[in-house]
Amino acid sequence: MPSTSLSRKHIALSNLLCLALLCAPSRAQEATTPAPAKSDEVIRVTTELVQTDVMVFDKQGRFVDDLRPEQFELKVDGQPKPVAFFERITAGSFDEDAQLAAARGGARRPSGAKTGAVQPLDRGRNVFFFIDDLHLAPGSLTQMRSLILRFIDEEMRQNDSVLVASASGQIGFLQQLTDNKEVLRAAVARVKPIPYTVRDNEQPSMTEAQALAIERNDLAITDVFVEQTLRDLPPRTPRSVALSIVQNRARTLLQLGANVTTGTLSSLENQVRILSPLAGRKLMFFVSDGFIADDRIGNVRDRLRRITDAASRAKVVIYSVDAQGLSRGLADSSSPGVFDPSGRLEHANASAASTQDPLFTLAADTGGRAWTNSNKFSPRFAQALKETSVYYLLAWQPEQTDGRDTKFHRIEVSVKDRPDLTVLVRRGFFAAPPAVERIEKNEKNDKKRKDAKPMSTEDTELLSALHSVHPRFELPTWLWAGYFDTPQNGTVLALTVEIDSDALSFQPSGDTQIAGANVVVAVFNEQGKPTTSFKQHVSVKPNPAAKINRRRAAFSHQMRLAPGLYQVRIAARDDKSGRTGSSMQWISIPDPKKKQFTMSSLLVGERTPDTDTVKTASEADTLQGVPISAGRMFSNKSWLRFVTYIYNATGDAARPADVALQIQLFRDDQPVLTTPLRKVEVPSPADASNLPYAAELALQDFPSGVYILQVTAIDRSAKETASQRIRFTIE
Repeated sequence: MPSTSLSRKHIALSNLLCLALLCAPSRAQEATTPAPAKSDEVIRVTTELVQTDVMVFDKQGRFVDDLRPEQFELKVDGQPKPVAFFERITAGSFDEDAQLAAARGGARRPSGAKTGAVQPLDRGRNVFFFIDDLHLAPGSLTQMRSLILRFIDEEMRQNDSVLVASASGQIGFLQQLTDNKEVLRAAVARVKPIPYTVRDNEQPSMTEAQALAIERNDLAITDVFVEQTLRDLPPRTPRSVALSIVQNRARTLLQLGANVTTGTLSSLENQVRILSPLAGRKLMFFVSDGFIADDRIGNVRDRLRRITDAASRAKVVIYSVDAQGLSRGLADSSSPGVFDPSGRLEHANASAASTQDPLFTLAADTGGRAWTNSNKFSPRFAQALKETSVYYLLAWQPEQTDGRDTKFHRIEVSVKDRPDLTVLVRRGFFAAPPAVERIEKNEKNDKKRKDAKPMSTEDTELLSALHSVHPRFELPTWLWAGYFDTPQNGTVLALTVEIDSDALSFQPSGDTQIAGANVVVAVFNEQGKPTTSFKQHVSVKPNPAAKINRRRAAFSHQMRLAPGLYQVRIAARDDKSGRTGSSMQWISIPDPKKKQFTMSSLLVGERTPDTDTVKTASEADTLQGVPISAGRMFSNKSWLRFVTYIYNATGDAARPADVALQIQLFRDDQPVLTTPLRKVEVPSPADASNLPYAAELALQDFPSGVYILQVTAIDRSAKETASQRIRFTIE
């Protein structure tokens, strides 16, 4: 059975671990001589195919399994295409990326090879919410905020990562993919209603829907406004004058709306492109009240095509959500003072369903669905995640071109002789990706850059890795960040950085070999402003005694920070090869002045069978410390060791603190270990404000996978609880 142990010797271990982290100077651990590089397992190809993912559902909405390639009919620009590659793929499977790479090259797997091997657990999902706050009424925004928060709090799984983005960019620095629920809640809270600036201040007031009808020569709607306008003009004014006034008003109103829509679609395209480096298929919810899309103003069709192409390259499926739900079509006050007993304007407003057209287009062209005219959104989030978890991958040989093909190619896929089935497929792509739009320069910032001292190539690459939207893995780099309250320095942010020394480039140095890397560390507050940064060089020498699966170059650092929410970012660059790696972590530092019952972060390390042994029986209360692990990848033949501090427990000389603690392990949100409550030893009443606790867990009985260690402390006198969690992997 899994075991835990606790005694006074673990208190000694607590001091050793914290001493190593908080008091030791920055240092580098020794590493072994690098092993030879592994051969590339991805099949190399010379001809790249075009691929698309396809979902097929029956009338009950169930995925249709066991379809064969010959059952599919594929057309590009109306011309039939033979399927050169076909495979059923489960998103999150072990070899999804390899299958996608094979599809691009048309190479098939050897007969009998294992495909679609699904991880039974630990399958994290990447979920993206794009909030079109430029087209979102206050009521719709309130409803959507509540639904997204419910998803974060109740439906987000242990290994999921979520990003909340907005068209206006008002989320700012918090607009990042993360598994930290506190950050996600803060991101949602930042989305505030933005007053819609497209207004018609003339009388009688005109809506965008009515303006679109006038632009499309709807005589019934046009006549209403012409008649009203003539009443306000001098007698005998020609009807043509009133018509021109009405048409100009309509075009101006549509142009203003098109400018706002351009902002939404440009922001959406940019966000989709940013997601491209992430592995596997991705699901995005586009939340909007809808908007007018007319090709004669704003070139919306081209922008939608660019998004479709970007989504295809980034493997993003968009599910559109009409946030107005069932409220659409109700009477509004957008046209006060217009006398229209015929009901023609009401008909135009009711036809505002045309504002849903872009929602349907975005969803259909990227292989997703559009949800409209319903207020039941929450269950559909789970439905979409389930629907997009399995798909068929089709690939075909493209036409040979001279590289100047700018045409948008249309894709059609159907299942032969099965008209009853619903096929969702990406509907188009550009042969070559369209150029990314140039962002207008800020002359003031340009001058600052010109006046700044030129950076070296090394610094440029380090900063690029540091500010990368997603972590870089060319040089595997790990980060652990935690906080502690110390008697001498107050609240301290402690960092441990690790680099995989096998990935470093060793070179001769005298009679030995040496490798090195520069590491830059930066801490940002929740507004994205840097609070501190530093650069450190790590040198590594071979150590033949080190275990092959634990070769790490590491250093620790500490700093003081005010209470608040921070993101720590690190980037490393190999001295010789120039390969870079990066990592990031959010951390919330509480205010010690509030004297709340809290816990420090969890420090974790690994004790292997051949380390941390008791030298003699008389030294049973002293344990050899184990290194703190930033990567937190442990052997299933080892023991996980952790340390934490419990702060501000209730207690004094007359009534000592009564604190109990429970340890739990979770895998895929299911508890796999729960220990009984254990009373925390309190050496004396004076120590109740800072109680150390340490223990270890045997990992031998747990299968490989991703786990969460949760430690919960209970102040039974004050009836308060505090807990900390940390993720680790059993290899």
